Amino acid sequence: MRIDIISVVPKLMESFFAHSILKRGQEAGHVEVVLHDLRDYSLSKQRQVDDYAFGGGAGMVLSVEPIARCIRHLQSERHYDEIIYMTPDGETFNQQTANQLSLQGNLLFLCGHYKGVDQRVRDMFITKEISIGDYVLSGGELAAAVCADAIIRLIPGVLNDETSALTDSFQDNLLAPPVYTRPAEFEGIGVPPVLLSGHEAKINEWRFEQSIERTKARRPDLYQKSGL
Repeated sequence: MRIDIISVVPKLMESFFAHSILKRGQEAGHVEVVLHDLRDYSLSKQRQVDDYAFGGGAGMVLSVEPIARCIRHLQSERHYDEIIYMTPDGETFNQQTANQLSLQGNLLFLCGHYKGVDQRVRDMFITKEISIGDYVLSGGELAAAVCADAIIRLIPGVLNDETSALTDSFQDNLLAPPVYTRPAEFEGIGVPPVLLSGHEAKINEWRFEQSIERTKARRPDLYQKSGL
């Protein structure tokens, strides 16, 4: 998979993709992440990519011309399965969306900034609009990084144990159960005995029951979706 990200502040994301699982996934050749500076596609000496909104109002808007120039340049080099705009009014990102996007070949993310992008960008180029929650960030960079992380870890070979992603929270509309590691007892608090029993069937049953109870208590909306 290749993921391209267009941003006015690409350096903000460089460190994010240079460590841990995301770094290993790239080094192993499972994914390629390429950051693009939108200002490189500006024709002004000042590398300006924004302007005032028609009709007035506070805040600047990312202009259509440099974005169109950038997207068209990238499209001339490869096909993108989705061109995704990160915006607070997009569909809320969830595990199911991450699963679907992880099956694609090439993804292009456009990070919003200021008051957003000229609507013509959305009408002409964008195939999917995503939000990571009902709040506003200074730009779409962190949101794009969050989505990329959730997608990349699902790509076969990225995680050392490929079954790990399948047992994450939200994969079956249930939250993950509690987890424990050594020592078996800490300050008088012990690990549930079933986890020390070595009985795989009983352990799986306990984990499933814990997932149900945790989801009921913390996310009743998810529990309703689970159909249990």
